[in-house]
Amino acid sequence: MARNPTLLDRWGRPILRSVLKEEVAAATVGGVRTPITGYPADGLNPVRLAHILREADQGDPLRYLELAETVEERDPHYLGVLGTRKRSVSQIDITVEAASDDAADVAKADMVREWLTRDELTEELFDILDCIGKGYSFTEIIWDTSEGQWRPARLEWRDPRWFRFDRITLSTPLMLDASGQEKPLDPFKFVFAAVKAKSGLALRSGLARVAAWGWMFKAYTQRDWAIFTQTFGQPLRVGKYGAGASEADKDTLFRAVSQIAGDCAAIIPESMAIDFIESKTVGASSALYRERADWLDQQISKAVLGQTATTDAIAGGHAVGQEHREVQEDIERADAKALSAILNRDLIRPWIDLEFGPQKRYPRLVIARPEVEDIDGLVKALGILVPLGMRVGASEVRDRLKLSEPGKDDEILGQKAPDTPPEPPAPETAGPDREIKRVSGEIKRGDALPGMRAALNAEGASAAISEPSSPEAVLADQLADEAAPAMVAMLGKIEAMLAAAGSLEEFAEMLRAGFPALDATALADRLAEGMILAQAAGRIAVEQDRA
Repeated sequence: MARNPTLLDRWGRPILRSVLKEEVAAATVGGVRTPITGYPADGLNPVRLAHILREADQGDPLRYLELAETVEERDPHYLGVLGTRKRSVSQIDITVEAASDDAADVAKADMVREWLTRDELTEELFDILDCIGKGYSFTEIIWDTSEGQWRPARLEWRDPRWFRFDRITLSTPLMLDASGQEKPLDPFKFVFAAVKAKSGLALRSGLARVAAWGWMFKAYTQRDWAIFTQTFGQPLRVGKYGAGASEADKDTLFRAVSQIAGDCAAIIPESMAIDFIESKTVGASSALYRERADWLDQQISKAVLGQTATTDAIAGGHAVGQEHREVQEDIERADAKALSAILNRDLIRPWIDLEFGPQKRYPRLVIARPEVEDIDGLVKALGILVPLGMRVGASEVRDRLKLSEPGKDDEILGQKAPDTPPEPPAPETAGPDREIKRVSGEIKRGDALPGMRAALNAEGASAAISEPSSPEAVLADQLADEAAPAMVAMLGKIEAMLAAAGSLEEFAEMLRAGFPALDATALADRLAEGMILAQAAGRIAVEQDRA
């Protein structure tokens, strides 16, 4: 295997193989890379939140990242919808496309496929997708070189608080070393993921910026709701004492009224009384707090999942729910494509370069749900188009139906084709002036056309001659007996087209395309024979009248 010492990363920096064998971004004791975090969300107000976001915009995202972590921990709705979006992508099966059919390219793709069977991969992809909320994420690649090979042993999520961006463009990621100094990322060592909610800098493209405002306003609403419930949720207690009550009696009554709120029990002298006064509008007033909290949750659902029907109790029926689900699937596909591109750039290509040297072509990861094949529609379409002359490869159809090529020893399903009977000899050429042979005043049955059996339906030729059928009846019998199969075949094809068409316009196009190719030879032959038979029957009737 080739080992090229001048390998360069995406920023054009040469790699250092000795560094690749170490963990360079792990947490440190007493250093700047500490797992202990702050809580800027405590006592958050609009002014403080604006300052936190401005600091991040200027290249100091520490408090913003801590706030984003806190919002996920304290807002169940945001945690749920964000987790749904990340898990829907992290659990999709991953496929690998070889660079070509060359044996070497196939071997590289098989190597990647074998690595993807690791049980830890789903959790690692979930951590990489932390970039959806915060705007970006960093994952350190721990390489395994125990047997002289290069192989990703695991992918370790690293706290984004330990990274910064250059102060000129705010786009090139940097890492804080043990002393707190900013340094470029070590080449081939990190997966830098940025799945943006909007165009612009990664620092300003995370969903947490939107969620922080919604969470703060909802926190105010929940606080006011709690105060309202505590104040008006219980009935007002009013203690009454007599005119001659002493101060000690008043203190006793007040303690009793206060204890009823907390202990729901109290004792008072017999001469005193306590009244409970309930508010009649508590339910209507408290509904305002619920509606505001629910509305804020719906805005978070729209920001994270693009819709509300799959997360909130929104009226609209199955059709609306299905439409909203399609919106969520669009976002899922976009996330899957973005994650595929990130892994191909920061993991697969460096891995192949380290193991085999630079390549012209690389295997490619594809994260996508398999498209559901409309098997019924495919079979119907083949039943129509193949008889019309469309050439379709059997191997392609097997792939679409997910059926393998049967082996020589496999039992083959299907019905054995019946033996084809020998074709009858072609009838003697008939014309309108054909002479009707008569022997001893009778028509020989062997000389008659096949369609004349309808006219010779009585015992003996003399009976047929003595009571001839009319030409119209003979032609009708001929069409009914021998043209019917050809008509049935044509109508069958038309019915198949109608069943397969999705609209009247599509059916019309299929008719225009299909009818010129329909075989009407059999029907034309039956009509010709019917005309000959009708003429023959007419001549027989004329000769009988002359006799």
